[in-house]
Amino acid sequence: MGSRLQIIIPCYNEANRLAAEPFLQAIATTPDLALLFVDDGSIDETADVLARLVALGGGRISVVTLPRNGGKSQAVRQGVIAAFERQPDVVGYWDADLSTPLSAIRDLLNVMETHPEVDIVIGSRVKLLGRHITRSAFRHYTGRLFATVTAFLLRMAVYDTQCGAKLFRVNDQVRRAFAEPFRSRWIVDVEILARYIALKGVTSAASSICEVPLQTWTEKPGSKLRMRHAFRAMWDLVRVPRPRSGS
Repeated sequence: MGSRLQIIIPCYNEANRLAAEPFLQAIATTPDLALLFVDDGSIDETADVLARLVALGGGRISVVTLPRNGGKSQAVRQGVIAAFERQPDVVGYWDADLSTPLSAIRDLLNVMETHPEVDIVIGSRVKLLGRHITRSAFRHYTGRLFATVTAFLLRMAVYDTQCGAKLFRVNDQVRRAFAEPFRSRWIVDVEILARYIALKGVTSAASSICEVPLQTWTEKPGSKLRMRHAFRAMWDLVRVPRPRSGS
């Protein structure tokens, strides 16, 4: 049986941004944690970096290699499906650049441990006093526009769907949310929530999804996000099934 908590980390051409130490420290300080990297058809030295991590990981770091780049949605789904086979209690996914530090896993996991009704915990980049949220004006304002549209489509007042720090309690509804290939290439976060809400109903899902304001989030150099990606994300929203008002 695998570790109780499986975190998936999708990677595409991340060789220059993957630092081994934070990942090794995370598994050293969190006994039930395993990391599963998904190499999404990288054409740089990402595979070599991941091979070194696996060698140092003591059996708690593994890699799924996809033959060609299919986008974040496919990488996340393939990683989660592979993680399900290890029978964890909780799966999640995390951005490879660690804009959200791995130490935040504990904050999100604490919510699940103290609130058994919660199936999904989402890290949220809310800039409050005492929190250290650093990102460009472009990312902030495009993110707020996207979140506003998404909240309308999901019929749920979610503040930040796109933060790459999420945990899921492994149960039938969560397994079914990941069962079929995603329609969207870029906004896997929204499509997962839409599927889960459709399965549970809007009212029930609202009490089973929890956003946790992050203590720290730092935009990293080398981000692949560009204006064209914002337009693609908006187009993907059209393809995501909307929960019905009666749900």
